[in-house]
Amino acid sequence: MSLPAGSTIGIIGGGQLGRMLAISAARLGYRTVVLEPQPDCPAAQVANRQITAAYDDPAALAELAASSSVVTYEFENVPVTAASALAAKVPVYPPARALEVAQDRVSEKTFLNGIGIATADFHAVDDDDQLTAALKAFEGSGILKTRRMGYDGKGQRVFRNLEAGGFAGTCEAMGNVPLILESFVPFEREISVIAARGLDGAVVAYDPAENVHRNGILHTSILPAAIMPETAQAARTATSKILSALNYVGVIGVEFFVLADGSPLANEIAPRVHNSGHWTEAACIVSQFEQHIRAVAGLPLGHPDRHSDCVMENLIGDDVLRVPELLAEPDLMLHLYGKAEARPGRKMGHFTRIKAIPGKV
Repeated sequence: MSLPAGSTIGIIGGGQLGRMLAISAARLGYRTVVLEPQPDCPAAQVANRQITAAYDDPAALAELAASSSVVTYEFENVPVTAASALAAKVPVYPPARALEVAQDRVSEKTFLNGIGIATADFHAVDDDDQLTAALKAFEGSGILKTRRMGYDGKGQRVFRNLEAGGFAGTCEAMGNVPLILESFVPFEREISVIAARGLDGAVVAYDPAENVHRNGILHTSILPAAIMPETAQAARTATSKILSALNYVGVIGVEFFVLADGSPLANEIAPRVHNSGHWTEAACIVSQFEQHIRAVAGLPLGHPDRHSDCVMENLIGDDVLRVPELLAEPDLMLHLYGKAEARPGRKMGHFTRIKAIPGKV
């Protein structure tokens, strides 16, 4: 049964993704309440109400549950205990199981391999001796990452063609937290699939985007991706398998490496709307944000076809100073996030240049 218009959707997290979810919820006739410790966050500027408290504050969670007909979230580091406590009182989508899998890179890759989806080779690393052994297994090369909480290139160290030994102090320098060493992947490009699964189990997937990163942060997403149709279908199939295995409801972003033979290797799961899906706002009738609201509200999912080719680009830090010149361009959609201060590495907004596909409009 779908959520009646006028109902309230709770959103954990008040960043730009929560902002865009709240805007889409309003367009579909829903109210939103945001749980976020930062006052006047980007989402609160467009939501109906903000609960200003920590994500795991028991009183705030009780208030959110009492205020909402369904609860969702905009980032994958929501405490699993908080999501589970909420789920005992109100439906929470995506399910807490998706958070458990995505929050730990070893659990994530073990889950993916367990359902038949290939990833880079990996070793769990808890101390310098384990790091030495893992690097030896990977012939001295690999990417060392924190198992939890890393994003946008943070919490990583790269090893290239090093003798396996002499790494004393590395784990301490990384914070003495659980780590993972991943093998290098000789990929030709990176793509991502944005897909949604509804309450009824229906799945729709957008066209894969080709992604380019700078300094570990997404720079552009390009449609169409320069991949074979078989690659696109394999990535969609893998994403659908992930959604089903997690009994997922909502939008997911799955990042893949594409090898020289066109086969995709899964890299990361994001159990939420995703930066590499922002292009859908300009190039599709139903954006990833509306799709997510439709899914968690029990509404029919929208058609994922795009009417335009496009390039989405993030505005990072002082890139926001380009806004006047960007607004002078035709066929460009701009979205700013309402952040007062531009800092290096901070996502301030994005824009999408579109080019209509003949016969689609």
